[in-house]
Amino acid sequence: MGDIIQICGIALITSFCALGLKKYAPETAVLLVITGGAFIFLSVISRVSPLIEQINSLTSSGEYAEILIKTLGICLVCEFVSDSCKEAGQGALASKVEFASRVTVIITALPLFRNILNTAMELMK
Repeated sequence: MGDIIQICGIALITSFCALGLKKYAPETAVLLVITGGAFIFLSVISRVSPLIEQINSLTSSGEYAEILIKTLGICLVCEFVSDSCKEAGQGALASKVEFASRVTVIITALPLFRNILNTAMELMK
């Protein structure tokens, strides 16, 4: 509980400081917001290892867990980068990052799709 309060506090302080800077130094305000966001992102990522361990223990196949973890990581990183690009006023670049993340997730999950298709074909025989 304390971790989320700390993260919310950092977000609020960063946001208020950026609002104050935006009028006088908009470039600095954007950098401040991106830096604050990166700090929060790294703080959260550092606490993910117990989640990964839980996912590994719940799945019987290491391949499926690996695919799940990779796709979750891709989604989280690309969402952070996309939001940072939007904050910097680069909506087109954010859209490209989102597109790239979707393609990468599909490519990463192809072995899973292949296994599901093979299982379905075997059941139909």
